[in-house]
Amino acid sequence: MTVNDDSFSNWKTREEIAESMIPIIGKLHRERDVTVLLHSRSLVNKSVVSILKTHRFARQIAGAELSVVETLPFLRALTTLDLGPSQIDLAMLAETYRADERGLSVEAFTAEAVAGATGGNKIERGAGRDVVLYGFGRIGRLVARLLIEKAGSGNGLRLRAIVVRGGGEQDIVKRASLLRRDSIHGQFQGTITVDEESGTILANGNAIKVIYADDPSEIDYTAYGVRDAILIDNTGKWRDRAGLSQHLRPGIDKVVLTAPGKGDVPNIVHGVNHDTVKPEERILSCASCTTNAIVPPLKAMDDEYGVLRGHVETVHSFTNDQNLLDNYHNSERRGRSAPLNMVITETGAASAVTKALPDLKARITGSSIRVPVPDVSIAILNLQLARETSREEVLDHLREVSLTSPLKRQIDFTTAPDAVSSDFIGSRHASIVDAGATKVEGDNAILYLWYDNEFGYSCQVIRVVQHVSGVEYPTFPAPAV
Repeated sequence: MTVNDDSFSNWKTREEIAESMIPIIGKLHRERDVTVLLHSRSLVNKSVVSILKTHRFARQIAGAELSVVETLPFLRALTTLDLGPSQIDLAMLAETYRADERGLSVEAFTAEAVAGATGGNKIERGAGRDVVLYGFGRIGRLVARLLIEKAGSGNGLRLRAIVVRGGGEQDIVKRASLLRRDSIHGQFQGTITVDEESGTILANGNAIKVIYADDPSEIDYTAYGVRDAILIDNTGKWRDRAGLSQHLRPGIDKVVLTAPGKGDVPNIVHGVNHDTVKPEERILSCASCTTNAIVPPLKAMDDEYGVLRGHVETVHSFTNDQNLLDNYHNSERRGRSAPLNMVITETGAASAVTKALPDLKARITGSSIRVPVPDVSIAILNLQLARETSREEVLDHLREVSLTSPLKRQIDFTTAPDAVSSDFIGSRHASIVDAGATKVEGDNAILYLWYDNEFGYSCQVIRVVQHVSGVEYPTFPAPAV
């Protein structure tokens, strides 16, 4: 048998194993609210090839990919346990088992590692939490996709309604079509039908009521069966407490803004300061996509090296508030054609750092350039550190943070020598460290951080909503602190 024959035979074997994993992963998710992860990447609703590619990501650790042959026994062991709602990382299970010297069986080790999600320790499944989207633009539709994807057993977040201004004939059909197909993020994974008579979009079995209103004061959400809901405002029309308080109508319990909040509205970056949200807080912001991209790596660097000062330059994809062709705009430069120009503009991300990282003493400045790409941006973070270090040490630190720390859902890491912006469309991380572009000299470090300013940010929004709604389930084995 030739090497080619061996490789192909090995691939087919791994395909078969990955196929056997899919129904187990799906059943755990639907029946027990258990999300199976691999290095913080969800395996729920993934294809055979996607599962194999996700396993290959483990090359980042020691130069060798993690095999489905290694992880399948842990997955099977999970099915024998009385699991409650949780997230369980197969890669972390396999790695910690490999390092364990007690000689336990896979079944015994797994039971011990996830004990916090079993028996008397497990979280009881609730009735779910209603969610309403106010606005249905770029972020609104991506958040809708994520909510539908994560519906699982129906005991988590449930998208019940969207609120939009009336748009004329066949409005709901057109909005459903925009949810179904996206020029950047591709086809919706599932089925969508429209019931025009009841004003409802049915997406993968989720009945989503379309409410038409020009102002929050017009709506009584309880009339639509919505109770104790979290409303996600992705219009950006109101950004202070007084404006956002208008959403606190019958049926709405909390309001989450998908833009930087003003005044005393807390700006939350999940993974960094989400645990500071007080239970009684009813209005909060998820800050900006750029703030979410720079704050986690900034925290990781400050924790390890100390940061004395810094500057962030963002090279940002153009957005919907710019003009396609030169035309009048309230901002001087944003009126110029977005697809044809690089446009210097302002960014509030640097000043927003102090809200998310109040203990950071360093002064962070920032500026931004909009460029002619429709999605994925890059932040160049130039830091003066409190001590000298080396490029190798910084990369080792950030690689480890991306794999095993509490920030692993926020920070990703790539060593691809030919990486470009389109490679990161659909990334679920807040930012991705580009190892090849990183520069370190003495006490100066320059980090290049890619981020999908649409989808990656939407994932951060969902994480905040899960946290404040009480359906952000613990991860096992617990990441190192």
